[in-house]
Amino acid sequence: MLEKEKKPFNDVIDHMDKIEGSRLEKIEMKTLPKPIRVLGYFLLTFVVVSTLLTVILSLINN
Repeated sequence: MLEKEKKPFNDVIDHMDKIEGSRLEKIEMKTLPKPIRVLGYFLLTFVVVSTLLTVILSLINN
């Protein structure tokens, strides 16, 4: 994998990493499988377009 080893800076973060399986670094979209990337890009685009449409339509309606 392309994960970088990062050492936790305290016991709480170490516990979260070992027990809960959390990640200490950001998730890069390039490392995800293609269907998950496509879904992520689709959802991001949907949120941006719907926000813009809401703002534009609310300005036109007033």
